Amino acid sequence: MKFARIAAAFAALSAFSTPALADTWIDNVEGISIGRDGTIDRFTGMVIDEDGRISELLDFGDRPTREIEYRVDGEGRVMVPGFIDGHAHLMGLGLGTLVLDLSGTTSLSEALGRIEAYAAAYPDRPWIIGRGWNQELWGLGRFPTAADLDAIVPDRPVWLERVDGHAGWANSIALEAGGVTASTADPDGGRIERLAGSRAPAGVLVDAAMPMVAEQIPPPLPEDRDLALYNAQNLLLSHGITAMADMGTTVEDWMTIRRAGDAGWLQIRVMAYADSVDSMLLIGGPRPSDWLYDDRLRLNGVKLYLDGALGSRGALLLDDYEDDHGNRGLPLLNGTQLRNLMSRAALDSFQVAVHAIGDAANQEALTAIEELSEDYSGDRRWRIEHAQIVTPQDLPRFGRNGIIASMQPVHQTSDMFMAEARLGDNRLGGAYAWKSILDAGGTLAFGTDAPVEPVDPMAGLAVATTRMNADGAPEGGWRAEEAISREQALAAYTAAAAYAGFAEGRFGRLVPGERADFVLLSADPLLVGSQQIRDIRVLETWIAGQRVYDADLQQPVIEGPGE
Repeated sequence: MKFARIAAAFAALSAFSTPALADTWIDNVEGISIGRDGTIDRFTGMVIDEDGRISELLDFGDRPTREIEYRVDGEGRVMVPGFIDGHAHLMGLGLGTLVLDLSGTTSLSEALGRIEAYAAAYPDRPWIIGRGWNQELWGLGRFPTAADLDAIVPDRPVWLERVDGHAGWANSIALEAGGVTASTADPDGGRIERLAGSRAPAGVLVDAAMPMVAEQIPPPLPEDRDLALYNAQNLLLSHGITAMADMGTTVEDWMTIRRAGDAGWLQIRVMAYADSVDSMLLIGGPRPSDWLYDDRLRLNGVKLYLDGALGSRGALLLDDYEDDHGNRGLPLLNGTQLRNLMSRAALDSFQVAVHAIGDAANQEALTAIEELSEDYSGDRRWRIEHAQIVTPQDLPRFGRNGIIASMQPVHQTSDMFMAEARLGDNRLGGAYAWKSILDAGGTLAFGTDAPVEPVDPMAGLAVATTRMNADGAPEGGWRAEEAISREQALAAYTAAAAYAGFAEGRFGRLVPGERADFVLLSADPLLVGSQQIRDIRVLETWIAGQRVYDADLQQPVIEGPGE
C-alpha cells in the first residue's frame, strides 16, 4: 500500500529542515533546561554537533567556541526540552485514527448517530470498529446495551471500546460471534454485564471478558499498522512529544516500530514495555534490548495489569463502590501471580510497570515491590502506572525502593466527579496525590495515556499546577493541596520521565552530551497565567538537532511508509 498523501509533506522537508550531519548553532532563544528535581537553567543559544547531540549551551553575548557551519535564528522563541509522554499507547493511538472515534460524544443519541453515519459510509466493512465512548459523559446512569446498537446496525457485528480500553460495547451479532450467551460464565478478572433480572448479556464486556469478542475481529494488515504508526507519530510530534513510554507493546507493535526504524522514518523515541512476560522474552530474550536507531527504541521491560478502571468499576478497592454496593472491582492478577511475574522479569533485569488504579491494587503493588526489593537489589525503578486512588497511609511508601509513580494529570479532571460518586468524599484523601508523592521522596513521571486522553502535554501542565479543568472548575482546584509547582510539573514531563525509562544521559534534558530534542513554544509555561498554559502552541519540534514538525507548514516534515 502506498501513501501518496505523505509525498507532499516530505517534499517540503528540504525547504524547512536543517542539513543532516552539520554542526548547528541555534541562537536567540529563551531556553529552559530543567533537572529532574525541577531546577531551572536558562540560556539563549545552543550548539548541536553533527551527531545530533548538544555540545554547548550559550548565555547572552556568548559565541560558540568553534566555527559552526549552520546557524538558525530562534527569533526569541521559548525553547524547552521535548516532552516525554511517560505513559501512552503508541499503536492504540495510531489505530484509533483508522476507526470510528466516539470520544467527546455527550449523549447516547449523539454516539448512535455517529455510529449509524459511519456504518452507512462504509457499507463493505465486515465489522464496525471504534473506540472512545464514555457513559459517564452521557448521563445515562447505566452502560449502553446491545439493543441500542441493534436498532441502527442490525446486519454486521459492532465492537466499540470504552475510552479507557477497559470495557467493550457489542451488538447482538458481535456477542454471538464471541459465543457470549446467558450461560457464559464471567472469566477471572472480567465481567459480562447482564440485563436486569436475568443472565442474558446486556452488551458490555469488562476487562478480561473483552477478548471473547475482540479476538474475533480480523487483525490489522501490516500496511494498516504502518499507517497507524505514521499517524500516531505525527500527532505526538505536533504536540511537542519527542519520546514516550509505550505501555503494552505487542510483538506485532514491536515489529511495526522496527520496520519504521529500518526504513529510516522512525523519529519518536520509544521506551517499550511488553504486554506480557511472554512477549517480553520473545522481543528481548535474556535482557532488555540495546538502544536502537540512535536512541529511538528500546525494550525496557513489561507492563502488568493488576486491576481495571474506575469508569467501568473494575478498579480494585479496599471497600465496596459507593455507587455499587457488593462490588470491589476486578483483580486481574492475584498476589501470587503478580509476584511471580514481577520476579520473572526482575530476574533478567527487565523493568516492571504495574497498572494499579484502585486503593487495594496500589496497596498490593507497593507491598509486592517491598517484598521483591529484598531479593532484587540495585537500581530497579519499579513503576506503578496511574496510582490514582491510594490510601493516605500508603502514600509514604512511594518514597521507598526507588518507585516511579507514572501518572496522568488530566485523569484527575476527567475523573474527579466520577471518583466522588464511585468512592464518596471521605475515601479520596490520597486521590491523584502528586504533591504527597513528591514530598514522600517518590518520582513523578507524567503522561497522557493517549488515546485515553488527548495528546496534549499543555493541558497536563495546567491541571498539575491548578487541579482545574479547561472551564476553570472547580474554582480554586479539586483537592488543591495536591497541586505542584510548574517546575515540578515540567520536570515530570521531561527529565523525570526520561529517568523513569532509564534514558537519562541520552535525552530528556537540554544539557551538553544529550540528544538535541527540543520544542519551540509560543510562550513560557513557567511565566504565563495559569489558565493560559493551555493556550501555548507548539511552533516547532526538533529531534536530534533536526526539525521534524513545523506548525507553519500545517503538515509533517518527515518521510513515511511507502516512500
